[in-house]
Amino acid sequence: MQVQSDFRRVIVAASVGNIIEWYDFYIFGSLAAVLSVKFFEQSHPVAALLSTIALFTAGFLIRPLGAFLFGWMGDRVGRKYTFLITLSGMGLGTGAIGLIPTYQSIGLTAAFVLFGLRMIQGLCLGGEYGGAITYVAEHVPDDRRGYYTGWLQTSPTLGIVVSLAVIVLTRTYAGNQAFDEWAWRVPFLLSFLLVAIAIYIRLQLQETPIFQEIRSRGQMTRNPWKEAFLSSNIKYIGIAIVVLIGQGVVWYSGQFWALYFLQQVSKVDPLTSAYIVGAALLIATPSLIFFGWLSDLIGRKPVILGGMLLAAITYYPLYLWLGTVTQPGHINYPAATFIIFILVCYVGMVYGPVGAFLAEFFPARIRYTSVSVPYHIGNGWGGGLVPFITSAAFAATGSVGYALIYPIVVPAVCFVLAVFLMPETRKISIWQPIEPRAAM
Repeated sequence: MQVQSDFRRVIVAASVGNIIEWYDFYIFGSLAAVLSVKFFEQSHPVAALLSTIALFTAGFLIRPLGAFLFGWMGDRVGRKYTFLITLSGMGLGTGAIGLIPTYQSIGLTAAFVLFGLRMIQGLCLGGEYGGAITYVAEHVPDDRRGYYTGWLQTSPTLGIVVSLAVIVLTRTYAGNQAFDEWAWRVPFLLSFLLVAIAIYIRLQLQETPIFQEIRSRGQMTRNPWKEAFLSSNIKYIGIAIVVLIGQGVVWYSGQFWALYFLQQVSKVDPLTSAYIVGAALLIATPSLIFFGWLSDLIGRKPVILGGMLLAAITYYPLYLWLGTVTQPGHINYPAATFIIFILVCYVGMVYGPVGAFLAEFFPARIRYTSVSVPYHIGNGWGGGLVPFITSAAFAATGSVGYALIYPIVVPAVCFVLAVFLMPETRKISIWQPIEPRAAM
């Protein structure tokens, strides 16, 4: 098989769709404070906020089920059509949040409807990432897979940036009072338009050459679930979960907890915190591409594990520093942005190369399933719990140290385990008719 000459167009198209899908998922978290007011009873505001964050977290917890279901479809039907379905479902689920009557209008029913739409978001995202990373990885050259998949890895971070930008523009244009009354719906409703654009772009793409080759030779798996989970492959699923739990906790601790920290701990207003985090994310986003490229040179393992180790060692002093430079009325904007830039560079280290690692770690016939499930267990369960656990710990104790126990201990433990369990996959060719296991 040969690498297709138009693979760069494939990366752009897949990344645009991915950015929009992550925008859809994260707009919920970016507006958690507003949603808590609109959809929950307000006699206990802290409880209402934690309830909203719990709903945000529930979207993560359901993601492995989406990975399980859509992974089967991706390995049986194809990569392209599966992630078209997940993209459509995500757009409809997100846009519909902008149409729900509030707690004041329909009472507790509003929270239940919000919960149902959040579950749709989680299920669809569970099928999206495995499809996107598999699709891109099965188009690019072996020796630059880290670099090219690194471009796709920027899409979750850019999805947060787009969500923050839309919120800032809407709040600035409508004014704070109008935003809190009705304009908070605009970012959700915008999803209908964005997803329509993404679907149009993805309809122009073809199926991956590797999947086409497998199908033409009659080598497709009959039962992806059985082959992925009821065979020796389950050991590799377990190893991937260890790596991805550590990666997921670093990802959410360096980005979402930074945003929540500014708003909950330092009491920075939502607009200012969005500016600070958004600027840091934009500046640090190229680190995902850089560390993906670096992993092509020195390997996936040292880059990913290096990020986990640095995060575990430096989170506490970095967040203490962030607290000192974001005192109410005395915000040092360059210092705050720089600190979050460092946190996002750790994200670049653990996340930039991980797409290439996963694609190389599993055979093509069950790649969609095998990539999706551990990714969403690691990021959905391990990483997705970060906002709730850290926020609840801080609310209960008022201590940044207690809030950071989970973000520090989990990457540290995963680092130690992965030192012994994680193989190096950089020299594995997914274009050759060999089983990856033999190359390890």
